[in-house]
Amino acid sequence: MSSNTEMTRADIMSMDDYGPVRAERRKRMSEIKRHRRLAVGPDATFYFESYETMWHQVHEMLYIERGGEEQIADELNAYNPLIPKGRELVATLMFEIDDEDRRGKFLAGLGGVEETVTITLGDEVIRGVPEEDVDRTSAEGKASSVQFLHFPFTDGQVALFRDPGIKAVLAIEHPKYGHMTVIAKQARDSLLADFST
Repeated sequence: MSSNTEMTRADIMSMDDYGPVRAERRKRMSEIKRHRRLAVGPDATFYFESYETMWHQVHEMLYIERGGEEQIADELNAYNPLIPKGRELVATLMFEIDDEDRRGKFLAGLGGVEETVTITLGDEVIRGVPEEDVDRTSAEGKASSVQFLHFPFTDGQVALFRDPGIKAVLAIEHPKYGHMTVIAKQARDSLLADFST
């Protein structure tokens, strides 16, 4: 795993080079993402991001949209903030509900959910910090179905996360959606790569 914390123009392949390796890259990425995806309750899924997942996302956007050089700068600006910076985990939280009616009602009661996400390690609680790009709860109190969260760790909390004897719990503590899950060993091992040694 790379410990890179930022993508630059030099990291971007030409689409002529990316096209032939795309299928293999996508297959590899789906294997990486499998251990970085955590369901919390019936409707919420956390996708923990990394340099690799963001590199893949940028290349997929460039490949599909074909916006050329101008698009590259936009994608780097959009996705660089979601690469962990050495002492944090970063997650995209998605509320995945197919039924449009149910999804609308569900999100309408979920305002402020982005302020209620935690990772607990023993007695230590790490609060998720929402990405500040846009407000993810509308003035009417409706939550967005996609949230971006940073979990800032101290060195001591990283040590606890490395310790297999300490249980790691990811939770949403919203009054309308209170669920938690234990972060399993395979996921934890994958996420440990996001911390600079």
